[in-house]
Order: sequence, then C-alpha cells, then structure tokens
Amino acid sequence: MAGKVETQLKTLGITLPEAIAPVANYVPFVKTGNLVFVSGQLPMKDGALQSKGQVGTEVSLPEASGAARLCAINLIAQAKAACDGDLDRIKRVVKLTGFVASGPDFTDHPKVVNGASDTMVEIFGDAGRHARAAVGSSSLPLGAAVEVEAIFEIT
Repeated sequence: MAGKVETQLKTLGITLPEAIAPVANYVPFVKTGNLVFVSGQLPMKDGALQSKGQVGTEVSLPEASGAARLCAINLIAQAKAACDGDLDRIKRVVKLTGFVASGPDFTDHPKVVNGASDTMVEIFGDAGRHARAAVGSSSLPLGAAVEVEAIFEIT
C-alpha cells in the first residue's frame, strides 16, 4: 500500500528514479541520529545530465529552475534509499543548499533554487519548508548548471 508521500508523488505525476550512484569517492547519503545528509545531486535523468552550462548565458532561468526541480527529485530518491524505501519516515526537509553555475553578473540564484524548494513543498507540504542557501559558482561537476544538496529529518 502506498504511503502518504508516494500518493502525493503519484498525484503530481512524479516518478522517482533509482538513487544515482556517486561519481567520485563519497557516499550518496550519511545518516546520523535522526538526520540524513544527502550529497549534492545534479539534474540527471535516465543517466544523462539534463542541463549543462552557465545560467544566464548558456542556460535560461526557466531551464535552470527546472534543473533544480530535477535535482530535488534526485534528492528525494536518495532520501528514499536512506529510509529503506519508506518516504513517510521523512519528518521534515531541514535545509537545501543550491549551487548555480553562473557568471559574475548573474544574481538570480534564489529564483533558480526555487525550483528545488517549490518541489519539496509540493511533495511534503509544510514539512517541506526549509532553511536554504543559494550560491553562485563558476562551474559545477560534469558542467552541470545546478547542484542541490539536502538535510532531511527522519523518524
């Protein structure tokens, strides 16, 4: 029987992918106490990077926001793995940190990372409201336009 979060995902038309394996020497998540720290996720879908380049020049703001949404979906897939498949164990999204590949003149980082933040609230409701940072970076792994990491509180 599907839990509350799985039902909400279905209502929103979101299918979680399998949790993506790390691309370097780190683990995809660390559980400590009742917190799960999920490593940064890129906008990957079906094994391919979906948004590459600097936002504001090579990547539009709407595309980057969509990429951040995809990062959020990948974060939730990792959290599901950390919770042994039971997304209803997620009590709260504590914090997101979004990294946006951009040049020195781009200043709409928060609008980009809203793609991830809005997704968390759509899926988890009030429990999806979180603390956040949106940071500019000259480049990101694999040339990604966006990367987002998260901290979840679980039961």
